[in-house]
Amino acid sequence: MRSGTVCRGLGGVYEVETPEGVVEAVLRGRIKREERTGEKVVVGDRVDVDEDRAGEGTVWSIVKVHERTTVLARKAPGKAPRPKAIVANVDQVLVVFAAANPDPHLRMLDRFLVIAASSDIAPVIVVNKTDVAGMDAARALFAPYERAGYTVHYTAARDGTGVDGLREALCGRLSALAGPSGVGKSSLLNAVQPGLGLRVSEVSQAVNKGRHTTVTAQLIPLECGGWVADTPGLREVGLWEIEPDQLQFYFPEFEPLLGDCRYPTCTHTHEPGCAVRAAAQSGEIDAGRYDSYQRMFLGEDEE
Repeated sequence: MRSGTVCRGLGGVYEVETPEGVVEAVLRGRIKREERTGEKVVVGDRVDVDEDRAGEGTVWSIVKVHERTTVLARKAPGKAPRPKAIVANVDQVLVVFAAANPDPHLRMLDRFLVIAASSDIAPVIVVNKTDVAGMDAARALFAPYERAGYTVHYTAARDGTGVDGLREALCGRLSALAGPSGVGKSSLLNAVQPGLGLRVSEVSQAVNKGRHTTVTAQLIPLECGGWVADTPGLREVGLWEIEPDQLQFYFPEFEPLLGDCRYPTCTHTHEPGCAVRAAAQSGEIDAGRYDSYQRMFLGEDEE
């Protein structure tokens, strides 16, 4: 019996990092029948594995999945309502968007931030490709997030801008990199840890969207300590099990105003005397962020 962490899973076979080395393991029947959020096992899960003798070889099986401290999950694509777990047991999620090429979809970024906060995972924003858009333009575009209190790293994987600061944010922690395709997540990891050699691809100029280069999540050990999960690029981000009346608590710029509304049950969407709505109208709260809140509150699907 060994204990370890799932580093990668593909086709029902999981790579598990143990103190004695990496083993490939499959799920035992009992584990397959257990009720869990989303997938039975995802990258970052802490598991126990045991060996079974099969002829002249050894087959490893996952016999126990330990309780998750955190799980980053979204609504699975399609009409059937079910969760899609992305990664488990991470300390922070670094949400990576490009300043340009592809153009940043800020309403999608807002959904990522809400999903992380609702999962009790600290969100950090990484704005990549600042060399394409220009640093001044990138900072102006993401200024509302800094004013709201988010930590924002401005980077350019191609020329090394901001890579040292990003490396410092990753070292010694278990982190996940998430974001759309084509924003440079794998390129950033290659810059953070030279020699890693993750596959990268160019953005499609026809649709201004990235091509998937990371096809399955994988947990990568860092030479400076800690781990980082490189996750596949996402083109839609649906909220899962977030009640509308809780949504207000996942917008940090709303917090100072929540006790100032006329009605204690204010939804901040239409009520008279709403302090949050008034702040959005006056510019104290960014209009785009407030629009994101309204869309999520009304249950509008992500484009």
